Amino acid sequence: MSIPIYRRVLLKLSGEVLAGEQGFGIDPARADYLAEEIKSIYDLGIGIGIIIGAGNIFRGLQAASKGMDRVTGDYLGMMATIMNALSVQDALEKKGCDTRTLSAIRIDQIAEPYIRRRAIRHLEKGRAVIVAGGTGNPYFTTDTAAALRATELGAEIVLKGTKVDGVYDKDPMKYPDATRYDSVTYDTVLKDDLRVMDLTAITLCKENQLPIKVFSINNQGDLKKVILGSKIGTLVME
Repeated sequence: MSIPIYRRVLLKLSGEVLAGEQGFGIDPARADYLAEEIKSIYDLGIGIGIIIGAGNIFRGLQAASKGMDRVTGDYLGMMATIMNALSVQDALEKKGCDTRTLSAIRIDQIAEPYIRRRAIRHLEKGRAVIVAGGTGNPYFTTDTAAALRATELGAEIVLKGTKVDGVYDKDPMKYPDATRYDSVTYDTVLKDDLRVMDLTAITLCKENQLPIKVFSINNQGDLKKVILGSKIGTLVME
């Protein structure tokens, strides 16, 4: 068996990957698919932190654009990430993965509070750790939460699983001639507004020399291939 090139990773997933064909809500079949993909690297003994967005349930920024208070909208989005986290935890545990959900927003009946030392201890014990509730503060995205938690937990890389297979010079959904980067620098991402992650997240990764790998989570097996060093997706680094 090939040897993993990473020992600890932070997997960032958008909420949309849980929505399935309906485009909203949580599709148990999609949760099962994601759990199978995550289990493929869990079985390699990789330390796994997971952060899932909330776009399949609620987007605070969109609600704010329609008149809702921005802070209220962001807190609703944070609560939606907890719902997504629990759905993935359930799917992982059904596949035999030892898993813990830690939330930046206190909701003690269903998730542990996020405490850095506790999260690290769970990772050291071989548990997959799902971090929910964003950063616990409004005005920060789950991308920023992923960069922050990856840094705190000593992850070697942020793995961003999306619906596209890497970073392109323009939207590949709109432009058939879009070119995919094999690798790209943080500065190019910021200068050309490539929308890999938001500005704060990219800056945090740049300051901490934390690489980002962008790949398609919808391509079955690609997550494991990334862990084993395959040259797929796009690597963002200095």
